Amino acid sequence: MSSTRLDQQEEPLLAEDDFDIDDENDASAMSLVDHLEELRWRLFKSIIAILVGGVIAFIFREQLMYYLQAPLPKEANALYNHGQGGKLVVTGLAEGFTVFLKVSFVAGTILALPVILYQTWAFIAPGLYEHEKKYAVPFIFIGIVLFLLGISLGYIVLRYPIEWLVTFGAGSFTELVTADSYFGFVSFFMLAFGLVFELPLVLTFLAKVGVVSGEMLKQKRAAAHVGMWIAATFLTPGADIYSPIILGVAMSCLYELTILFIHFFVKEEQEA
Repeated sequence: MSSTRLDQQEEPLLAEDDFDIDDENDASAMSLVDHLEELRWRLFKSIIAILVGGVIAFIFREQLMYYLQAPLPKEANALYNHGQGGKLVVTGLAEGFTVFLKVSFVAGTILALPVILYQTWAFIAPGLYEHEKKYAVPFIFIGIVLFLLGISLGYIVLRYPIEWLVTFGAGSFTELVTADSYFGFVSFFMLAFGLVFELPLVLTFLAKVGVVSGEMLKQKRAAAHVGMWIAATFLTPGADIYSPIILGVAMSCLYELTILFIHFFVKEEQEA
């Protein structure tokens, strides 16, 4: 009798629990699949834009190489004094082609930046309120301007670490810089500056979702500036005094710009 009653009481409870769990799993699975599918298409469109930009950059590869090679001093190429001009050296059969591809890919990423920013915004827009979606155009425009300012500053600063790195071992070594090492260094250096300049957008977005706030940034202002200046000395590869100073000033200005962005954009939304 007792065992029969226990079975009768347990069976409906177990069946009901299993039914609820299945429903919850199905709903969450559908939601996750939808998000992953949308993310896949956003990434696909961004990759297509990068490929198109890379093709355009590859067409103008000679002009692009000339522009990027300008900060390199003549002392970096031992063949310059032997009638070979200022051309860089390649050490492999396919190295010249792969260098063109690498530089074209980086330049294509820069050209595709408007599409990448738009796809990023379009992915996060469904989770925003209607009054927040009006910031799509400012988000894309400010992101492009900041990134271009970053790579421009990186190009200006570039000659200081290059000159230091070239002259540092000139007394002990014969300088013969390869195209792959030089353009790889230049591409990474300029992209790093461009990404650092996106800091205001990233922090403003974190403020929108409640991770940080303007008051928090103001309270930690002194420690943040010290940390950024210390980081600037490690992010610049040369030991010259100009690169860390320029990058440190830029990062401090970006930090203060972030506080202004949060004050105007996030505070207006909260009041609305």
